Amino acid sequence: QVQLVESGGGLVQPGGSLRLSCAASGNIFSINTMGWYRQAPGKQRELVAVTTNGGSRNYVDSVKGRFTISRDSAKNTVTLQMNSLKPEDTAVYYCQAKDYYDVNYWGKGTLVTVSS
Repeated sequence: QVQLVESGGGLVQPGGSLRLSCAASGNIFSINTMGWYRQAPGKQRELVAVTTNGGSRNYVDSVKGRFTISRDSAKNTVTLQMNSLKPEDTAVYYCQAKDYYDVNYWGKGTLVTVSS
C-alpha cells in the first residue's frame, strides 16, 4: 500500500503561481510513476502531468510551458510548479502513484482556485 498526502493548494490571481507537493509513504519502493490529475466542477478527472522512475515527464497540452513536475526520490515527494495560472486551471488537484502491478493510489486532493 502507498499513502499520498497533498499540500499547497489555495486561491491565486490569474497569472500567479502555486506549488503543489505530494508526500508518499508506505510501500514506496513499489512506485513506478507519479503524477498529478485534476478535476474541475462538472468535468471528468484529467491527467495534468506524470513522471516516471526513468525521469521522463509528460504534460497535457493545456499546461505545457506553464507547469513543471518534479520528483525527489530521496524524499519520496513529487511537486507540481504551476506558473501563469488561468481561471480554467481551477480544480481539485490529486496526486497519483502507480506501482509496478499497475495499481493506482490517490491522495485526497487539494483545491486550486484561480480567480481575481
